[in-house]
Amino acid sequence: MKRGFVMVLMALAAMGAFATGKAETTTAFPEKPIHVVVYTAPGGLIDITARKFTDIAVRYCKATFVVENKAGAGGIVGWESVLAQPADGYTLFAVTRSLITNLVSTGSKIDPFSLDWMALLVSDPECLITATKSKVRTGADILADAKARPGQQIWTAPPGIDEFVTYKVWEKVGVKGKFVPFDSGAQAMAVIMGGQGEVYVGNPADVAGKPDLQIAVISAEKRLAQFPDVPTFKELGIQGLDNESMWRGFAVKKGTPAGVQQWYDDLFEKVTKDPDWRKFFEQNGMELVHERTDRFNEMIRSDMAEQTKYLAK
Repeated sequence: MKRGFVMVLMALAAMGAFATGKAETTTAFPEKPIHVVVYTAPGGLIDITARKFTDIAVRYCKATFVVENKAGAGGIVGWESVLAQPADGYTLFAVTRSLITNLVSTGSKIDPFSLDWMALLVSDPECLITATKSKVRTGADILADAKARPGQQIWTAPPGIDEFVTYKVWEKVGVKGKFVPFDSGAQAMAVIMGGQGEVYVGNPADVAGKPDLQIAVISAEKRLAQFPDVPTFKELGIQGLDNESMWRGFAVKKGTPAGVQQWYDDLFEKVTKDPDWRKFFEQNGMELVHERTDRFNEMIRSDMAEQTKYLAK
C-alpha cells in the first residue's frame, strides 16, 4: 500500500515537472530572432508598417526582429516563403488586404487558411483621388462625368485591392470606366497629375506632399477629422461603400503553438495602445484597431467571397 502511494506521488511529480517545462517553453519565447516577412519591396506602406511595428514592439519585449523583403508575384513569393518555414512563430508575415485580391485574381492554389490570421492593426480607408487642376475634381464631378461619358473615364492604381474597389464603386454607382493598372502608385498618380486619367484609387496618405492631388471622396462612416472637407460616399447618395479599407496586420503559419500566439496577442495589444504608434498612423486618417484571430478569419472569408464575385466580372 505504501509502495503504491509512493508511485502515485512520483507520477504526480513527473506530471508537474512536465507542465512546468511546457510553461517555461512558452514563457521563453522568443529564444532567437523573429523574421518579419514583407511581401513588397522596401518603402511601401506595409513595409513602413512592419518596420514601425518592430521599432515599437521592442519597447515591450526582449525580442530581436529582422525585417525581410520578399517581393514578387503579388505577394505569393512572400507567402510561400512563410509556408516553407516551421510553424514555430519565428516567422511573422506582414499582411494586407491586397494579398487576398492577388490570391483571387491569379487563381493561386494557396489556401488562405494556410495562415493563422492573428491581428489586424491598421485600417486605411479607400478613397478616390483627383488632380487639383482637372475639370473632374470632386466626388460629384466624378459621378456626373462618368454618366455623361459612359465607359470613358480612366481610373488607375496598382493591381490589388484598389482594382477591386474600382469595380465595386462602378457597380454601386451604376457606371463603367477603364481601369489601367500600373506597377506602382507613383506611376499611376503621375498619370492623373498629367491629365491622362480622371481617378486614382488609393488611400489618404497618397496625397501627402502632393499639392497637385486631392481627395474627392472617402469610404468611411463619417468624415475624417484629418480631412473635414472630404465627403463620404454616403453623403453623395451612394450606399454600401462605408467600410472599404486597405487593412494591414500580421499572420503566422497555421499550426503555430497557442502559447506563442498568445505572446503575440499580448504584444499587439501593447503596441496598439502605444502613443507613438497611434500618432504615426492617425495623422494620415488611418484607424488603429486590434482585431483578433476569430474576427480576422471571419473578415478573410468574407473578403474571399466578395472579391471572387467582383473580380470574376
